Amino acid sequence: MGFFRLALLFGLMAPVAGATAAEERMRALTHERGCTACHGMLRKQVGPGFAQIADRYRNDPAAPSQLAAKIRNGSVGTWGRVIMPRQPHVSEADARLLARWILSLPSPP
Repeated sequence: MGFFRLALLFGLMAPVAGATAAEERMRALTHERGCTACHGMLRKQVGPGFAQIADRYRNDPAAPSQLAAKIRNGSVGTWGRVIMPRQPHVSEADARLLARWILSLPSPP
């Protein structure tokens, strides 16, 4: 499901004309919560890029809740030996929102 449909479904934006604002809101959230310190939009920095994560988990129906849990609780071994540290400052609601947004991103070129 594309970002715009997902955003409409979850009330992130009203009409499609607000799509740019919704995208900016999600990008701002990644900066505010510190995600972009380790993750790029497309490619690996310290951890995998958001588009790489989406590509791996896109067709997994359990992915939204699993990714939200990984955001808050951390993980190790999923993408090699790099540790995803716990992010307890990210609320459960924000973790779910971020997970759904990440999964809506297109595959990397």
